[in-house]
Amino acid sequence: MAGRRSRSVSSRKQPQQARSNELVVAILDAAVQVLAKQGAQRFTTARVAERAGVSVGSLYQYFPNKAAILFRLQSDEWRSTSELLRGILAEQTKPPLVRLRALVHAFIRSECEEAAIRGALSDAAPLYRDAPEAEEARAAGEGIVAAFMRETLPNASEATRELAGELIKTTLAEVGKRFSETPRSEAEIARRADGLADMFCAYLDELARRGSHS
Repeated sequence: MAGRRSRSVSSRKQPQQARSNELVVAILDAAVQVLAKQGAQRFTTARVAERAGVSVGSLYQYFPNKAAILFRLQSDEWRSTSELLRGILAEQTKPPLVRLRALVHAFIRSECEEAAIRGALSDAAPLYRDAPEAEEARAAGEGIVAAFMRETLPNASEATRELAGELIKTTLAEVGKRFSETPRSEAEIARRADGLADMFCAYLDELARRGSHS
């Protein structure tokens, strides 16, 4: 079982022409629809091909199995999250804690807007989480958070900055996942994001105070 999970989940080939690229986009769009409607347990390459209006053989030219499709969807989601982190946390014209608050609001809203597909991808994770490509994709956003922590806590130890970054990432991801399991209003999203941001900012303020006294 472990051996099957750790196999490669890379696409067979990358589209080189506009028509091929359109085919891959159609397959991925169909995969999102099947996953959101059927869930991870009933997700199959045949259902994706049918929804996309292509043959299973055409699908297999680019994706060798359903794990490869699911991993592509998940890696696209990880990439989107990394871009969100970079776009907000690296904007040095604003104070660090203002950026952190903006990130929390953007992340919680994004979790709620895409709850169905993210929940289904989480259910499907055993199919690809141990693949070598998954570790590379997950690591994409770590450097962004580390750089933000160095800027925000310049006098803290590296261990303190690493712990702070990990606690904030883990808490944000877990709260976002659980909160988005139920449909939420804009007011509820704003209140939850404000509460989380207040907590994170108070935590970093305290770490900064300790660092300046040490």
